[in-house]
Amino acid sequence: MLLYVLAFIFGAAVGSFLNVCIFRIPAKESIVKPLSRCPHCQHPIRFYDNIPIFSFLILRAKCRDCGGAISWRYPLVELITAILTLLLFIQFGLTLEFAVFFLFTAVLITITFIDIDHQIIPDVLSLPGIPIFFLAAVFIVKVPWLEALIGLLIGGGILWLIAFIYEFVTKREGMGGGDVKLLAMIGGFFGWKALIFILLVSSFTGAIIGILAMIVKKQDMKYAVPFGPFLSIAAVAYIFLGDAFMRLWLLGP
Repeated sequence: MLLYVLAFIFGAAVGSFLNVCIFRIPAKESIVKPLSRCPHCQHPIRFYDNIPIFSFLILRAKCRDCGGAISWRYPLVELITAILTLLLFIQFGLTLEFAVFFLFTAVLITITFIDIDHQIIPDVLSLPGIPIFFLAAVFIVKVPWLEALIGLLIGGGILWLIAFIYEFVTKREGMGGGDVKLLAMIGGFFGWKALIFILLVSSFTGAIIGILAMIVKKQDMKYAVPFGPFLSIAAVAYIFLGDAFMRLWLLGP
C-alpha cells in the first residue's frame, strides 16, 4: 500500500512537470528555467503553492499574489498522470517495463493536451519518440523487432494514405503530419497487431466526440477536431486492455 501511495505521489509530481511542458513546448520556451510562475502576474510560484492537486484546492483556484484564476487543467493533468502511474505500477511493478510504459504514457499525455490547445503535435516529442520507443519495445518490452518495424511503417503509412486520399477528394487537409508521426511512434512501440485495436477505438471515440462537438458548437462537417488525443487514449487503453482484446480477436465469434 505504501508503494502504491508513493507511485501516486510520484505521478502527480511528474504531472506538474508535464503542465510546464504543455505550456512551454508550443511557445518554444525552455522547460527547465525559469521556475514555475503565475501566467498572469509572472510572479514565481512558492514551493508550498506548487504541491500537485492540493495547492489548487487550498488556493481555491487563484494566484496568491494577483488573484488571477488558475486553470482546472493543471490539477486535471496531475490527477490523470497520478492515476495512470498507479495503474502502471500495479500492472508492471518496479521494473524497467514500468519505466518504459510510464515514459510512453507521459509523452502521450503531453501530446494530448498540446494538440487540444494548439492542434499541433510537436516534432520534438514524436520524432525522437519513434526510434526511442521502437528500441525500448524491442530490447525491454521484448516485442519482436519485425513486428515493431512493421507497426512503425504501417502506423505512419496508413494515416498518411488516409490523409492523402481525403485531401485528394475534398481538396482540403483532413489530417496533419503530426498524427502520422504519432501513430508511427505508437505502432513501433506496440507492434502492428495493436493497430487494429488502436484504430478501432480512436476512430470510434473520435467520431462520437466529434459529432457531439459539432452539435454543441453548431458547426458543420468541416469542423476540425484534433485526432491526436484519441490516438493517445486508445494507446493508453491498449496497455491495460490490449491482451484481452487480442485474445478475443484471435478466438473470433
